Amino acid sequence: MTTRIDTRFAELKKQGRSAFVTFLMAGDPDPATSLEIVKALPKAGADVIEIGMPFTDPMADGPSIQAAGLRALKAGMTLKKTLELVHGFRKDDNATPIVLMGYYNPIYIYGVDKFLADAKTAGVDGLIIVDLPPEEDDELCLPAMKAGLNFIRLATPTTDDKRLPAVLANTSGFVYYVSITGITGAGAADSTAVSEAVARIKRHTKLPVCVGFGIRTPETARSIASHANGAVVGTALVDALRSSLDAEGRATGKTINAVAELTASLAEGVRGARAAAE
Repeated sequence: MTTRIDTRFAELKKQGRSAFVTFLMAGDPDPATSLEIVKALPKAGADVIEIGMPFTDPMADGPSIQAAGLRALKAGMTLKKTLELVHGFRKDDNATPIVLMGYYNPIYIYGVDKFLADAKTAGVDGLIIVDLPPEEDDELCLPAMKAGLNFIRLATPTTDDKRLPAVLANTSGFVYYVSITGITGAGAADSTAVSEAVARIKRHTKLPVCVGFGIRTPETARSIASHANGAVVGTALVDALRSSLDAEGRATGKTINAVAELTASLAEGVRGARAAAE
């Protein structure tokens, strides 16, 4: 099985550069604007797009992404509409990998088999489910892989060498390394610590390792991308979106451009990573 994620990382490896991975919440600030923002991301430089599935009780998300999820839910976003957003994106883009990121509860309520079938039909390539450990692989991970979707696992600073094999056992697509101990947007990634962690993970797997949490600027993105196969940015993009909204939290004429311009700036940082390392 070769997915769009596998293809994209193979292409980037040939180009000698790391991936720029973006995260935004589906339906933030409303379903129509959210789709237009996601459509703008590849042109702005996103290599892989993570889309958050809004959920009322997120555990790993900081205030910015929690607020984005609540805005989306208030605007009527559902898991079904999230899949419709991906389907809408696929009408114009059949190459950019899409990863859905979130929590198991909405998928469980939707129905695992139905969700996987609908996700595959919509054009989803992979899943990151924050609250499903390897011990629960029968719930979603193994069925997802059988359905042709990558199941991407998180590794953290507290994932030691004893735990890593279990974390990596059924992981595919890439490994998502969380650079800080804490919630999203809580601190800054340390490039030296990231370099050591990525090297340690790579001793256990041949999969690409992408680093997220704590990356907000082109400079940090460049630094992290010089040590990893990808840099993931979420909170900074969500904050740019929020800053563009009106007093009632509605989209304005600046909203799409605010996200696209920051995406382009961060993408330039990532693309400069190899040059900076040489």
